[in-house]
Amino acid sequence: MRFAPSPTGYPHLGNVRTALFNWLFARHTGGTFILRIEDTDQARKVEGAVEVILNSLQWMGMDWDEGPYFQSQRLDMYREYGEKLVSEGKAYYCYCSSQRLDAMRQEQIKLKQPPGYDRHCRDLGHGKTAGDDPAVAPVIRFKSPLEGRTVITDLIRGDVTFENSTLDDFVLLKSDGYPTYHLANIVDDHHMQISHVMRAEEWLSSTPRHVLLYEAFGWQPPRFAHLPMILGPDKSKLSKRHGATSIDEYRDRGYLPEAMINFLSLLGWSLDDKTEIMTCEEIVKNFTIERVSKTAAVFNQTKLEWMNGVYIRNLGSQEFSNRSMPFVERALPSEVKRPIDAAYLEQIAPLVQERAKVLSEVPSLMDFFFSNELEYESSLLCGKLEKGQAKEVLTRTLQALDSISEWSAGDMEAAVRPLAEEVGLKAGPFFGVLRVAVTGRTASPPLFETMEVLGRDRCMARLRAALNKL
Repeated sequence: MRFAPSPTGYPHLGNVRTALFNWLFARHTGGTFILRIEDTDQARKVEGAVEVILNSLQWMGMDWDEGPYFQSQRLDMYREYGEKLVSEGKAYYCYCSSQRLDAMRQEQIKLKQPPGYDRHCRDLGHGKTAGDDPAVAPVIRFKSPLEGRTVITDLIRGDVTFENSTLDDFVLLKSDGYPTYHLANIVDDHHMQISHVMRAEEWLSSTPRHVLLYEAFGWQPPRFAHLPMILGPDKSKLSKRHGATSIDEYRDRGYLPEAMINFLSLLGWSLDDKTEIMTCEEIVKNFTIERVSKTAAVFNQTKLEWMNGVYIRNLGSQEFSNRSMPFVERALPSEVKRPIDAAYLEQIAPLVQERAKVLSEVPSLMDFFFSNELEYESSLLCGKLEKGQAKEVLTRTLQALDSISEWSAGDMEAAVRPLAEEVGLKAGPFFGVLRVAVTGRTASPPLFETMEVLGRDRCMARLRAALNKL
């Protein structure tokens, strides 16, 4: 199996899903997973894209057994095979200038003809005709058969038939010496002994060209499996308008790689009609092409967040703290002392772990643990209570807490909880005042556990500051 991305952009969900299915199949069957960088399109190459591709695979835990190989380092081999086909009469040199090709396309559009090369140079042999631009370097084109059919046996879709008359004489080797995808892909897959080619559905229409090339070289083609498309919630092709599509965006938002593997594996594959949460080991054990669906998979952001939350909650508290640290370091205000105290963060982490769907949410769930002063409106303290009632809650609580010897959640709750009944309030409004006073917000982690981590001095200071606000 191989994953062969082009560095013409950063890997998006579709690319990574393709890589994952190939990796899962290789690991399930005990095969070899090869990484090949198809960098023959030099004009569209994006600086830094190779590094992002490698980092994304590593982040996801998709290790490769061979590579990365770079096609740009194998140009002599592709030229040799292109010229071999010319010498055997299975390909030819084309000297058509870009101006002629543009004029040809415009005429085809005008006449409402299907686009494609008109085979002007097909039978000229290795030489130029009068009127050709002598500065034009030739390309090598494949001689596609003019009649008959090519049948593709796809492991997911079954037999798919293409009329050869619909195939043009496509370019194998460009004038700059770089191969097209069609030639390089075939030569590399043959020499790397690729047994299965699992790729996106959009490549199905190119597969008859590839099968014809295999036949021209006298090589056995691999087995093909074209994966279902990934659609957005509106059933259109997944794109940036549906949200983040680059895998590093999901990493930076705080999605866990194990959650991404689980989620992406279910975009076109399933174990059964009910199992959703699976470890990577379970997915590898059960992954087969027979379970891959023909129908398009729908990307569901809500489901991804839910699944990521499940994985976050299943982390050990220390592991959750360690994974949260980079997000906390990056997002907390600059006045917070750096580096963040790892031991203090580990105390806080279990209090917010249940509420986090992504790690990027963690700093906002715990920022009040690091603030020296809280900023909030005094009206937030009262809620539906009268100001006098809120003042009494704070006064009585300060008195009760001042008398306890050990600053523990249990002792604080034992001292404070009876006060609600004493002042004639229900527990909700009573503790609501304290929650705002201690955290500056109406929703927070468990109150007394939060106060225990904050410590006596900081809590008492915040309660007194809240009383002064009133």
